[in-house]
Amino acid sequence: MDLGVSGIASGFDWRSTVDQLTQVERAPQTRMRTDQQAIQSRSTAYGNIKNQLSTLLSKVEKLKDPTFFDARNTSSSDTTVATATATAGAGVGNYKFNITQLATSSTLVGVGNRGRALSPVEDVSSLVLSDAGFSSPVTPGTFTVNGKQVTIATTDTLQGVFDKINTATGGNVTGAYDPATDKISLSTLNGSPVILGAANDTSNFLALARLSNNGTSDTVTSSIPLGSVKTWAALSKANFASAVTDGGGGAGSFLVNGVAISFNASTDTVTDVLAKINNSTAGVNASFDATNDSIILTNKVTGDLGISLQDTTGNFLAATGLLTGASLTQGKNLKYTLNDGVTELTSQSNTIDGVSSGVTGLSVTALKLGTASIAVGSDTTAIKQGIQDFITEYNRSQAAIESYTASSTDSKGKVSAGVLANDPEAFAMATQLRAMVNGQVGGMSGLIDYAAKLGIDSNGTDNSVALTDTSKLDDALAANFSAVRDFFTHSTTGMGTRLYDYLNKTAGDDGDLTQKQTRLGQQSTDIDTQIADQERYVQSVRAQLIASFTAMETAQSTINQQMQFINQKFGVA
Repeated sequence: MDLGVSGIASGFDWRSTVDQLTQVERAPQTRMRTDQQAIQSRSTAYGNIKNQLSTLLSKVEKLKDPTFFDARNTSSSDTTVATATATAGAGVGNYKFNITQLATSSTLVGVGNRGRALSPVEDVSSLVLSDAGFSSPVTPGTFTVNGKQVTIATTDTLQGVFDKINTATGGNVTGAYDPATDKISLSTLNGSPVILGAANDTSNFLALARLSNNGTSDTVTSSIPLGSVKTWAALSKANFASAVTDGGGGAGSFLVNGVAISFNASTDTVTDVLAKINNSTAGVNASFDATNDSIILTNKVTGDLGISLQDTTGNFLAATGLLTGASLTQGKNLKYTLNDGVTELTSQSNTIDGVSSGVTGLSVTALKLGTASIAVGSDTTAIKQGIQDFITEYNRSQAAIESYTASSTDSKGKVSAGVLANDPEAFAMATQLRAMVNGQVGGMSGLIDYAAKLGIDSNGTDNSVALTDTSKLDDALAANFSAVRDFFTHSTTGMGTRLYDYLNKTAGDDGDLTQKQTRLGQQSTDIDTQIADQERYVQSVRAQLIASFTAMETAQSTINQQMQFINQKFGVA
């Protein structure tokens, strides 16, 4: 018989009694959890207040910084000539810039027509289109001559194309190649004009042959020599008039402004090498002029600067015409005068800095020749916004404190107190902030020693403030700028300085509120420990009760057995 089962011998449900007594023993835990919840609510409230005060601190930090009041704005009398920016502390005033020469970049143009001619002889019957040195690969398809469609394939020879033109036009149009000029000519036998192309042409042959209508002549000739560098082919097969070599082993190199550029003539294309130049620290942009069949190098920066080149292994620069015979257009420095001065000033770039002009903190960007007056003034817009941002966060801070300290009464007269309603420290924060913002700022040599003199007034019903008279602030910034700055930034008594010190002490990383939360957190942890200790005591009492009732059940079971024996002995039913 399991005598631990409630009432099996005694008929008494003692388990329920044990449960009820256990709950009675747990009563202190309920009180402790209520206390703990209150502590956690206070910690949360202080955490929210701390976060809001930290935001206010960031706004105050700006206002206490003298350089914030040194912020500058600029304007230009002619923004098509010049624009400007100014750093904090730049000299306030008007500066007249007369731009007489803009800065340009140096450009080196390689010798043109670097590609080998299509053919050294007139006979082009063996010159296959796919191998010809046109500026781009020939596209198979159709083109139109004198209204007749000509269909070609890349396996055709150039002479084969001439023959197809002649056949399509009934023998009226003939084609020829001149190796001396590296040009193609198309002529009519009957003297009629040669008319080329149609909207539905699919081959690019006419474009690659540089053939276009003139509308009157019976002969049309390529506009420029046709043999071109194949920028898409490996350098060794790129149709250069002078073969490009890398010195063997694919380890070619050359210097651009002292920066080494490597290449492999068997695998790198012209496009690849130009990309290497552009992506290097050589400071130049490299491009290919397909019209003139030449490479162009342009300095990435402006100014009277050269471009130095040297082949080190192989002959890339020489073969591409960038050494002998290349044309350098030297870059120019910006030239200008300041405030109608007679001295001509210069700048390597089109941006005039303080080193060039002598106006520290002022940066002027020249856009075209002409005159522009640059006005530099205090950035009062930024200052007013900074003050308004401070007011906004100050009011939010006071509202946050108010939300946790105030008591309210509902329609039935029931009073609900905020979680910090009985906490003097919370009230003290609101009072201290209000006093600092609305009170007199000592040590001011100017006329401004109250926020009210800047149009910042307190609300008569709560702790908030507002910029009620913007004209006061505008007038103060215009007439007493230094006094406004001192009011906020004075190293010991400035409102911004004192607020920053107080807020940093209160809401800083190791400030009073952080320590307050730490203490409250420890109190909550201590209650957890107390609850655990009390629960162990409850379980001990419960175990004792169960043991006592189990002993009672055992005794009752023994008595029941004895009674049953006696009854049987004496025949009692």
